[in-house]
Amino acid sequence: MHRDIKALFSHDKIQFRYTMADVKHIAIAGNIGAGKTTLCSKLGKHFGWEVHFETTDNNPYLSDFYLDMHRWSFNLQIFFLNNRYQQVLKILKGDKTVIQDRTIYEDAYIFAPNLHEMGLMASRDFQNYFSLFETMSSQIQPPDLLIYLRADIPTLVSHIQSRGRDYEGNMSLDYLKGLNERYENWIETYDKGKLLTLNAKEFNFKDNPEDLNKIIKMVEKELGL
Repeated sequence: MHRDIKALFSHDKIQFRYTMADVKHIAIAGNIGAGKTTLCSKLGKHFGWEVHFETTDNNPYLSDFYLDMHRWSFNLQIFFLNNRYQQVLKILKGDKTVIQDRTIYEDAYIFAPNLHEMGLMASRDFQNYFSLFETMSSQIQPPDLLIYLRADIPTLVSHIQSRGRDYEGNMSLDYLKGLNERYENWIETYDKGKLLTLNAKEFNFKDNPEDLNKIIKMVEKELGL
């Protein structure tokens, strides 16, 4: 594939820098309530990227899942897996730069195994689910940049309470803690591409333009823009 590359001359050395046209897919990963959707919106608006949000409003299983996790865990995870897979296929086939709210990897390495470990997803369902994920993931490419939004439990709880979604009211602290531990383990071993880790507690990107600008500069540096 032809790449539009700008050559930057510095004394006797030539440095190559990619343009925005080379960047196709940015994704933001993070626990429930970390601030992914807000950061997606802010970065999408600044860079002119198309934003693909996580499907929640039209998710037919989400409310049922929080009322009865054991009954609906497999259905919910299959819905998310399919939705995320379709998003990535659309990104790869399209000609726009897209920033995605949550990745297909989080479904498979964090949410589904966490439910299985908690006894909320049967072993045969989890094995079936993960086999399907492996088939799907072999047909797609990882994002050009993964932004991991790290958040401690008090920050997650504060954000979840502030948005007031009824179906999240039954979420336990143990559930959030389990997810956080898996996020940290996954990020430690992530080797599929560029990674930028941000501490949600250190950046008020929602209300503070200076904090948002710091993140923008960090993203530009990672992407070589």
